[in-house]
Amino acid sequence: MPKAPGRNAGAATEPAPTPFRFYDNRQKYLAFVTACNEKSAIARRAADELALLQPTPPAVRLFDAGMGDGTVIARLMRSAHRQFPTVPMCVVAKEISLEDVRLGLEKLPDRLFEHPATVFVVTNLKYAEAPHLKRRDEVSAGALNWQEVRLTGTTADEYAQQIEDLGTVLANGWQTTPSPRTGNPLVVRPSVLVIYREDHKFLLDAVIPTPRGTVGQYDLVLASQPWRARMGADFKVEKVLAPLARSLAPGGKLLAIQSCGHDPGLEIIQQLWPGEQPFQVSRHELLATLRRELAGDYRHYDLSALPDDEAIFRYEMHTLPSEIGDRIGTSTLFAAWNAAIYVNQIEDERLDAVVTSGAYLEATQRVLRKHGGLWFNDEAFVVARRRD
Repeated sequence: MPKAPGRNAGAATEPAPTPFRFYDNRQKYLAFVTACNEKSAIARRAADELALLQPTPPAVRLFDAGMGDGTVIARLMRSAHRQFPTVPMCVVAKEISLEDVRLGLEKLPDRLFEHPATVFVVTNLKYAEAPHLKRRDEVSAGALNWQEVRLTGTTADEYAQQIEDLGTVLANGWQTTPSPRTGNPLVVRPSVLVIYREDHKFLLDAVIPTPRGTVGQYDLVLASQPWRARMGADFKVEKVLAPLARSLAPGGKLLAIQSCGHDPGLEIIQQLWPGEQPFQVSRHELLATLRRELAGDYRHYDLSALPDDEAIFRYEMHTLPSEIGDRIGTSTLFAAWNAAIYVNQIEDERLDAVVTSGAYLEATQRVLRKHGGLWFNDEAFVVARRRD
């Protein structure tokens, strides 16, 4: 029965509890990225595609469709320097999380020291806008918070100090508010932050983006886990894949990576929730849907799916051989359980029953003993834009 109105019925009522979004849980995310080597596995996979590129002047252009803590893009920039040590580089990263932007920028000073001809851009614009650093309609374009930072000095320590001093700029530009309907974080102030070395401004004149221009034309776009697994193929293609594919330069490649299951991590989940299948949209379905979305333009792209032996790769949770035995330490069990529910995107409200009963630790322990450790499978596919 509904509760009767209180004495102050005419006053503003308390808003309903905000729906919880899985990926907003920072503790799960940080525990996962430190316990598992997915970031390094993805960076190696992306470096394989980077090695095949033939960029054209004035720069090699990279786009990261979800920077996260910056580990992957920093490693990819290292690979790009090895491949193109004297070529100017323009890197654009999309990220809406203030904490992730801070973590990502912390990795930038060493990259700018080793590869001084670098322009690094971070933005919280939508997928359809971020590759071009421009709002889609002219009215909202004027409200874009555009910041340009020219770093001075000659050492990584000097760059680090100046980036650390951007706290107010980041706090102002990366505010979010939860959607009252879905709980998803909504950007308060669409922002673009452009960072480069002052002593290389002349060399980078044709590379530095401006509010009046458009970037796009990327040599490599990385889209690693850019969506909720349970979203349909139409949503993933319309909102993410199609805009990113259209931002490729001739000869450019879009590398998309998503979880695909069939691993011990999913086995833990299925012991507790039999029949659970979080990864129902395969790379084949995504490519077929993208082909329809591109319509007549699809002939400009190579949308061939890779065979399983090339597409699927695995990453592991860090454990010592001595940790998996007759008695598995509680910390190892907790780390494995956290990784399993993170990768398989199990919402908090579903966890209470199995955590209260202790069934989750028993299931995790059985799977770890069975396989001698824990690993997960990702699948990759490449969308290549033809040069002609």
